[in-house]
Amino acid sequence: MGEVIARLAMSLDGYIAGPESGREHPLGIGGERMHSWVFGLRSFRRMQGVEGGATGPDDDLIAEHIERPGAVVMGHGMFITGEIPWGEEPPFHAPVYVVTHHPREPLVRTGTTFHFVTEGPGRALELARAAAGDKDVSLAGGADLVQQFIRAGWLDELLLHVVPVLACGGRRLFDNLGDQHIEWRKTQVLDSPEVTHIRLRKVPTSG
Repeated sequence: MGEVIARLAMSLDGYIAGPESGREHPLGIGGERMHSWVFGLRSFRRMQGVEGGATGPDDDLIAEHIERPGAVVMGHGMFITGEIPWGEEPPFHAPVYVVTHHPREPLVRTGTTFHFVTEGPGRALELARAAAGDKDVSLAGGADLVQQFIRAGWLDELLLHVVPVLACGGRRLFDNLGDQHIEWRKTQVLDSPEVTHIRLRKVPTSG
């Protein structure tokens, strides 16, 4: 069985989306500043069906996290904001399990089928693990769903791309985690001019 992994871009003040994120502003107002470093990388461009792009350590890291997952879990809000921009060929190329309160039939797109799970995030993870087999399950977001996975202890690895901007509002990653001590082990730090990558592993709880 693979692991549950998440890869998220984050501002210095802890936001993963700018204010008023939704269909009109999928990344929130100004949120594209947290992601601009990735747009020219070869691996990202390949996901969009575009040739060329920059290589190097940043690209190697993205390529690894593109290859690892065999299935994806995401929240309803992320699906709603991304459905139109992703178009007929979404970038996942794996089954996606959308945690939602709104039942609907699976949505089939080129290389990706979206399944809508109304029984909660635990059930979505169960289905994603079965679909992924020996590969990992990628937790795509948004913030609320990532927080639920952290609280439940389901997230094995978190790769943060910390960008030197201040969002000053929006969706903060580490809110709503309760009052229990949560410990992570830093396993990799990769610094480049536009972004610092920090890979964290969950520290098992005793007992």
